Amino acid sequence: MDDSDVPAVLELCSGNPRYYRYCPPPVSGEGIRRDMRVIPDGKDIKDKFYLGFWDGGALIAVLDLILAFPDERTAFIGFFMMRADMQGKGIGSKLVSEICAALKESFSYVRLGYVQGNEQSKHFWLKNGFVPTGTVTKTESYDIVVMQREL
Repeated sequence: MDDSDVPAVLELCSGNPRYYRYCPPPVSGEGIRRDMRVIPDGKDIKDKFYLGFWDGGALIAVLDLILAFPDERTAFIGFFMMRADMQGKGIGSKLVSEICAALKESFSYVRLGYVQGNEQSKHFWLKNGFVPTGTVTKTESYDIVVMQREL
């Protein structure tokens, strides 16, 4: 995805206000553009994929994926969000399953984090085979529970 997709991403994310109660600040076009480009220290932009999943002309999900992070055997999901009216239908789980199957060819693990207290996110990732690693990363605004799935 690129800057031309920011309005569609903003619309999708704006429909999920619960997420931003746990993970401020509120969504904005500027924040989306920044998220499309931000990479961890030591990574190259070629390892980052900000992907959109479309149903016809409608954006139904967004995924931020970084390859070989935090190590060469691991892919990292920095962000995954489904359009609100598509949640609870198994579509998100199917997407995650397909992503993990594709990553299995090159990686041993997929890692991610959810904001502690966001039970909806926790439940989704547990249902999709991710388990807590025991690591909790503290930020100024919230704590991130690190989860991982073996491929």
